[in-house]
Amino acid sequence: MLGKAELLQALAGKNRGLLATKAEKQAIQAAIVSLEERNPTNAPTEALSLLEGNWQLLYTTSSELLNIDRLPLAKLGPIYQCIRTGSGKIYNIAEIYGLPLLESIVTVVAQFEALSPRRLGIKFERNITGPMRLLSYRRLPDSEPDQFIATVETGKKFIPIDITLNPERQQGWVDITYLDETLRIGRGNGGSIFVLSKSTP
Repeated sequence: MLGKAELLQALAGKNRGLLATKAEKQAIQAAIVSLEERNPTNAPTEALSLLEGNWQLLYTTSSELLNIDRLPLAKLGPIYQCIRTGSGKIYNIAEIYGLPLLESIVTVVAQFEALSPRRLGIKFERNITGPMRLLSYRRLPDSEPDQFIATVETGKKFIPIDITLNPERQQGWVDITYLDETLRIGRGNGGSIFVLSKSTP
């Protein structure tokens, strides 16, 4: 049986899947399935203390995310999913690097609710996109996304892009198939797999 250490080793140096060969993707998939079969958390959506926190994306099969790295003059940086169980909010933050002074972030704010012991329903509410310097966003290692999220929660409007989304039209779900103190695996309604690691305080 492949374990957590084997999965993390398989993911090392793969840039969230962008650099993985077909054979490597198959090995990663096998390690993911092996872990899912031994999920230590019976009802992940009810394990709020485990869900809470800032998670960094280690691997995904989502072409929507990975294609950002293929845009001209753009390089996909760290991607965070910050879960705030008290308010039922998810903050998806992708850092994008390119020309000097054009380092940017794409942020999508969503409301979540438990639909079953392992499924979260997600309704997308807001999109905030712009240069880090205009959004007062400090990237790691200087700061976690906490300060930026706290500003978003005040209701402040940002420039150049701050769009209110229609949550009834833009929604989905994700099944949490593995969850422990530092690792989370999810499978989205579009068929994509997500592997995330929790940032330590």
